[in-house]
Amino acid sequence: MDDDKTLRAWWHDPVDYYWLIRTLSARSALLPLKWAIGLPGISLVVLSVVIAGTPFGPTGDPSPATVVGVVSGALWTLRWVLFPWPGKTESLLLMAFVDVLFTVEFLQVTDRLFGAMGAILFVVSGSYLAFFHSAKVLAVHAVWALFSVILLSTLVATDGGDVRLAVATALLMVGAVAGALPALQFMYWILRTESLSDPLTELLNRRGLENRLPRLIDGHSSVCVMTFDLDRFKSVNDNFGHRVGDTVLIRTAKRLYAAAEAGSVVARTGGEEFVVAAPIATADVRAEAERLRRAVAATAESEVEVTASVGVAVFDAGAHADSPRPAPEMLLHRADAAMYRAKESGGNLVVIDELTPPLGDEYLPPLFPDAR
Repeated sequence: MDDDKTLRAWWHDPVDYYWLIRTLSARSALLPLKWAIGLPGISLVVLSVVIAGTPFGPTGDPSPATVVGVVSGALWTLRWVLFPWPGKTESLLLMAFVDVLFTVEFLQVTDRLFGAMGAILFVVSGSYLAFFHSAKVLAVHAVWALFSVILLSTLVATDGGDVRLAVATALLMVGAVAGALPALQFMYWILRTESLSDPLTELLNRRGLENRLPRLIDGHSSVCVMTFDLDRFKSVNDNFGHRVGDTVLIRTAKRLYAAAEAGSVVARTGGEEFVVAAPIATADVRAEAERLRRAVAATAESEVEVTASVGVAVFDAGAHADSPRPAPEMLLHRADAAMYRAKESGGNLVVIDELTPPLGDEYLPPLFPDAR
């Protein structure tokens, strides 16, 4: 992937907010993070109280800016500490609110230089956005932060301050807000993308599949998960060596990716096993699975040819309107079980397992926890 494609991919990456929340929740990291995010609210409360009545603080006793700072900081902290982690829309609204609050509060400070330096708090909200939201969201934050920094620095110069000091302050804030954060987000995106990809085939790995599959299930009424296991692949490695085996895996990955319908999720989940998940109507599932099976078994450019045992799990919300959606793990488990039945029957075969009522423990709620 060249530099331009990499930058475009980063810019257009939507970021799976809920997958990040699930991942952090699974590692018991949400609670300390909630306190860390609530900490700026406490800082704003303390700051508002400390500078009240000083020569560089807001005018008035108490000033409206002091009251707003104390109340807003307290409410911000309580929101994060006492309530469940916000959904994606509320998360954006909370950060937009605090960005506007920072600007309004520091415009009220009579010491203009102190007010301009206070713009460093945009790094705090920007750090959150860089991790949990997209590059486009971070760009909007950066534009607002730059506007605020320029405005606050201009006030330093127009209110009798040193123009050179105002420019130096603006440059420091611009470097922190508009330079460091996008660079950090870009590096984080590269690391996250690499962690979700299989280095050999460049498909998604199992973790990447766990990232994408819930969105596919929640976004479509009918979803099928197809597990492909290459038949007698060990003999390929034994007879031709692992280098040729790797070539076969790469070839299989390319064939599945090229043959899969638009909107499909294609992954290598380990060894010689691949998964294709697609929003396909139940009536079309067998034809699609057979087409992909034939794509894997097509005549090779080399002497090494392989076939695949294919297991398919299907859920059709239209056919079972009263049934809750199955957990992604259950679809994968049922597809694996069907694949093993295909392998036991001789391989190079498609076996379909359609999920039907009655409901049992195999049906689980969507994986968007109300994380606390």
